[in-house]
Amino acid sequence: MTRSAHNRWWQIGEVVLGLPLLAAIALQSLVPVALPGARYRGVILVLGVIVMLGGLSVVRAARRELARFRQPTDPGHPTRHLVTTGIFSYSRNPIYIGAILFLIGLALVAKLTWVLLLLPLTVVACYLVLIAPEERYLTAAFGAEYLGYAGAVCRWMGRPAR
Repeated sequence: MTRSAHNRWWQIGEVVLGLPLLAAIALQSLVPVALPGARYRGVILVLGVIVMLGGLSVVRAARRELARFRQPTDPGHPTRHLVTTGIFSYSRNPIYIGAILFLIGLALVAKLTWVLLLLPLTVVACYLVLIAPEERYLTAAFGAEYLGYAGAVCRWMGRPAR
């Protein structure tokens, strides 16, 4: 079994989510694309701030729950205990959800339409580079316990219908 879910420096959320953000900023400078609804700028700005704060709250709740069980937030470190309580009872990946919400809010606040256009690719990269290896690692580390958890709580949000 591997020591942790990720073994390379670039297999972290900051890189996987940050590179598309940097690309979006560059693209917005080179090929500006305006957000629709310019006359609703105030509403869009408030909505963006709310979404950003919501994303930060989700990340904070996840980090608190991991800290409560003395588990690392960095998937490059070994996991000794499967955390399934708190926000993890609603999502298996709340840190990534929170980060994606933050990016959406930032796009609205900073008028970075390219962030929204690149978001589907960002989410796919998040799944392929971060989530899939973590799921394999947790299955190897916790077996039936993790599989039961994965069957009870959705990868992104919610609980499957029974």
